Amino acid sequence: MTDKTGEIRIYVACLAAYNAGRLHGAWIDALQDEEDIREAIAEMLKASPEKGAEEYATHDYEGFEGARLEEYSSIETVCALAEFIDAHGALGGKLVDYFGDLDDARQAMEDYYAGAYQSVADFAADLTEQTTEIPESLQYYIDYEKMARDMEINDILSIETGFEEVHIFWRH
Repeated sequence: MTDKTGEIRIYVACLAAYNAGRLHGAWIDALQDEEDIREAIAEMLKASPEKGAEEYATHDYEGFEGARLEEYSSIETVCALAEFIDAHGALGGKLVDYFGDLDDARQAMEDYYAGAYQSVADFAADLTEQTTEIPESLQYYIDYEKMARDMEINDILSIETGFEEVHIFWRH
């Protein structure tokens, strides 16, 4: 097993060896371009203990932040997903997991992202204070927690990526 250290990587296994009861494969950095990944897979297959090995499958992956890869995901899909997660971190992985589709996750980031906040109530407070002039005598009577709950029901998607780290997206 060759260990190519990268934060976002896939373990590609030789199916001929696997079917013969042997474990043969390689960890491959998923942030390479498609051709480099194909070359790494070809090298792994060439080194297989089974003669004429041609087929492979992705048996494991790391660093995809909750986004799922299928055993036979295309190299194009692996690269695109790795690039998106590299750019957006845990939020990218959670978006892909939520939408189940990389294109929808991309669109959410590009068109509907409202920012990161400590809580949804902080977002509600910030939005209200930016768009409405609140008389000083009423400012302590506003329940931002309840506003936040209503916003989550009707208007926004919130994705928590850490302690006091909530990302807000407008629903479309």
